[in-house]
Amino acid sequence: MASTSRTRNGRGRGRGRGRGGRGGGSSSLPPPPSSTLPLIIEEFFIVIYEDPLVKKALPKKFADYLDGQEPAKVYLRAADCGPRLWTVEVLFDGQGRMYLDKGWENFAIAHGVDFGCYVHFKYEGDDVLTVKVFDGTMCRKYYYSDDEDTDDESDDDMKPCIHPL
Repeated sequence: MASTSRTRNGRGRGRGRGRGGRGGGSSSLPPPPSSTLPLIIEEFFIVIYEDPLVKKALPKKFADYLDGQEPAKVYLRAADCGPRLWTVEVLFDGQGRMYLDKGWENFAIAHGVDFGCYVHFKYEGDDVLTVKVFDGTMCRKYYYSDDEDTDDESDDDMKPCIHPL
């Protein structure tokens, strides 16, 4: 007579018919993703570990997703903060890294980006990124604009979104 090991509930290990007791041996797990599927990177985040006002590196996978299109600038839009687009110059280092540069400082100040913040980006196409800022407790910072009716796109004439205290 062969011996079997027993678990706490008294059932044998290794001799059952699998999950659910139905047998058959088929797995309920989906097949692994195909390596031929296109890489789509529409959303990502960065964590602010250093000076929040200096240029910020974006994930290499996002730069790769742009597939050689190296925009000279992107347009940041704070989620739920009206139609304002903040123009930010983009730098590429020649090794596939992409950085938010001139214009990032103004956006960061206006939206309270600070040490320990998590900044979520969603690529909307046409070089537009919608941005959500989360504080160090991982709670989202919400903003409002006191000038929603403006159609002027000039950065100098637009009022920034304001973070309520």
